[in-house]
Amino acid sequence: MSIPTLILGLILSTLYGALFHLWRGGNAGRLLLYLLLAWIGFWFGQFIGNLLNFNFDTLGQLHIVSATLGSLIMLFIGYWLSLVNSEKKTN
Repeated sequence: MSIPTLILGLILSTLYGALFHLWRGGNAGRLLLYLLLAWIGFWFGQFIGNLLNFNFDTLGQLHIVSATLGSLIMLFIGYWLSLVNSEKKTN
């Protein structure tokens, strides 16, 4: 994979994480969480698209649709898991 492909993937996944943070809100910790989730999901989606040899969604060596889906799925799962309230109930 070439350097321009890596840079474009990093820019796109960062944009997805930042837009998700803008939509859902939160503090700086949430922004970092969303960025990490978007990066991990994006590159996992890229790996799956490359593994399954999807050719209809490529921009150079970057599988845009599968990488974007991976990023969005990871963001929504991470957001859903972060809603768990770890408060102890006292009787």
